Amino acid sequence: MPYATAADGVKLYYEEAGSGTPIVFVHEFGDNFRSWEQQVGFFSRRYRCIVYAARGYPPSDIPSDVERYSQRQACDDIAAVMDHLGIARAHIVGISMGGFATLHFGLNHPARALSLTAAAAGYGAEKAFEGDMRAQAEVAAGKFESMGPAKFAEIYGEAAARVQFQNKDPRGWRAFIERLKQHSQVGAAATMRGVQARRPSLYDLEDGLRNMQVPALLIVGDEDDHCIQPGIFLKRILPACGLVVLPKTGHAVNLEEPALFNQFVAEFLAQVENNAWKVRDPRAIPGALLKT
Repeated sequence: MPYATAADGVKLYYEEAGSGTPIVFVHEFGDNFRSWEQQVGFFSRRYRCIVYAARGYPPSDIPSDVERYSQRQACDDIAAVMDHLGIARAHIVGISMGGFATLHFGLNHPARALSLTAAAAGYGAEKAFEGDMRAQAEVAAGKFESMGPAKFAEIYGEAAARVQFQNKDPRGWRAFIERLKQHSQVGAAATMRGVQARRPSLYDLEDGLRNMQVPALLIVGDEDDHCIQPGIFLKRILPACGLVVLPKTGHAVNLEEPALFNQFVAEFLAQVENNAWKVRDPRAIPGALLKT
């Protein structure tokens, strides 16, 4: 089995398909690397697509020490996979937990990012809900430990921003639940405590984000309530950013609306590669209603 090795020795399982400019896909907490199948099948026709299992997710290593899990570590693990594969620069596409890692990759490794696509990235970022998010992360970690993934998956999968997927595509949602049941009890709890419960709010990173020139695309569902406002915030402060809001859609946007997701990402990558995705025109700054 192919593995990349992170700086601290953790082995990260990866798969790749296709050839061309690399795209690295970074999965969310509630799913695993197989959640990108519909994207890999589409983009591998003309890109080199890489997916990997985050630390704590089988078949990657599952450290038991929560201190081996952090937002910065999740960001640096992307670089470790790229290093192993000899990739200097890549398009980075992440969702939810992976979307946060994607944005942090842009902050910490901007020269290595051709572009950033961050989908459903924002849960817990709003300052008013920061404390609630940390408390809920601890509750979820405890549930994974006490109930086990096989039982807790059924509850977790019917969260407010997950039922849209269940209603639209019961078969696809059931496949998601079955992948969630395969989570490591130890890895899921440690990820919740080390990454979700400790990561900084995006609002606290405003200065760095304002200076990040990497082309960025944000994708959010209009019923993923706790990601909408962070998405608007990021749209306003990232210099070269676009925002897509998908109607009647929850959190798992790449699974709920794979055709639309692929369409918007493909158009974004084409514009980036043709140097057509520019920073925002200063004449379009909010408040500049009339030219004077």
